[in-house]
Amino acid sequence: MKYDIIIIGSGPGGYVTAIRASQLGFKVAVVEKENLGGICLNWGCIPTKALLKSAQVYDYLKHVDAYGLKAEAIDKDFNAVIKRSRNVADGMSKGVQFLMKKNKIDVIQGYGKIKTGKKVDVTDNEGKVTEYSANHIIIATGARSRELPNLPQDGKKVIGYREALTLAKQPEKMIVVGSGAIGVEFAHFYNAMGTEVTIVEFLPNLVPLEDIDVSKQFERSFKKSKIKVMTNASVETVDISDKGVKAVVKTKKGEVILEADIVLSAVGIKSNIENIGLEDVGIITDRDKILVNDFYETNIPGYYAIGDIVPGPALAHVASAEGITCVEKIAGLPTETIDYGNIPGCTYATPEIASVGLTEAQAKEQGYELKVGKFPFSASGKAKAAGTPDGFVKVIFDAKYGEWLGCHMIGAGVTDMIAEAVLGRKLETTGHEVLKAIHPHPTMSEAVMEAVAAAYDEVIHL
Repeated sequence: MKYDIIIIGSGPGGYVTAIRASQLGFKVAVVEKENLGGICLNWGCIPTKALLKSAQVYDYLKHVDAYGLKAEAIDKDFNAVIKRSRNVADGMSKGVQFLMKKNKIDVIQGYGKIKTGKKVDVTDNEGKVTEYSANHIIIATGARSRELPNLPQDGKKVIGYREALTLAKQPEKMIVVGSGAIGVEFAHFYNAMGTEVTIVEFLPNLVPLEDIDVSKQFERSFKKSKIKVMTNASVETVDISDKGVKAVVKTKKGEVILEADIVLSAVGIKSNIENIGLEDVGIITDRDKILVNDFYETNIPGYYAIGDIVPGPALAHVASAEGITCVEKIAGLPTETIDYGNIPGCTYATPEIASVGLTEAQAKEQGYELKVGKFPFSASGKAKAAGTPDGFVKVIFDAKYGEWLGCHMIGAGVTDMIAEAVLGRKLETTGHEVLKAIHPHPTMSEAVMEAVAAAYDEVIHL
């Protein structure tokens, strides 16, 4: 079987790439060993958001009196919540199946391994191997939960994100190791469901990649929600020999023993680059990543890589953008390289976090003279009316030229608001232009305009 393009992996990198390639007139095949949509759709982005929505609705129901309403006998069905999440993911996977058929893309079920001569061997569930060839092969095999040597996952008492999405029974106590997006989202969900949660973070702050003001606000919110927070701490050993789990946690004040039913390891991801033929073809890797040029071609012509397996942010929207860029370049279209300094990051816990560009500390380190503005949602009419006054919008501008260097948000719905800053920065918008763009009232989004006004000493509602 000969194709123009074969893509290995059908996550948000692979299937989006396949569709764009088909639109451009290429004969395309996708190789997938599990379910269409990959980790993001089946075991990451989508099902976790379904769980978080259930948690949000449950929280609303428990606090209906704050809205002048009454409700009795409020309870949850943990298994039904998990089932809804899986149904949402299954429905989305079927949607990708439809898109494959609509765009006349062949789906080859099995494990793909690249070979020299622009060929791919695919091993199906029965062990049968079939060889395919293409003019271009794009590797989009994604990543999995990373395991620490002192925190091996057994899938029962020490688990990764997959198991956290499908637990048969809600744990009474849970330890979450790591406070990146995966860790804090699951910490919030299980806490909202009634599990006693302790989160352990090695660095001094939760969500440590965020602006320090966001991290501090987020930690306050977590503590307010009765989540126990341990920063500057590390899990040294875990004993699973008894009924539950005993974790030895090293802190600045000494060792602490925590007991729980389950430990969730959320310490990052590991690229899926083993046993896919990279060494056989001679493709160069470095520090668990495949090295590529600006248009995602490896050192071997005709072989490309995108998504979590290449350097850069391991985010679904980045993988999609890389794949589109890759095939448009293959097609000979005028192609712009991706600006990795303008990639938005979103965390969907409560409160939500969204950010793009430089933090205040990074901007200072780079020598900029800054104008920084901050507008709290406690001063937002929409936020107060909605009962979600926690959080703020923070903007950072270069004082000399008005360049929008960074935007950092924490609060309800901010993951839907960050696109304004991404687009503004893409169009090289100045602070003055944002300030003079009339924002609707009352909305959460007008907090962006108010934060810019604060940066330029023109804020009205503070």
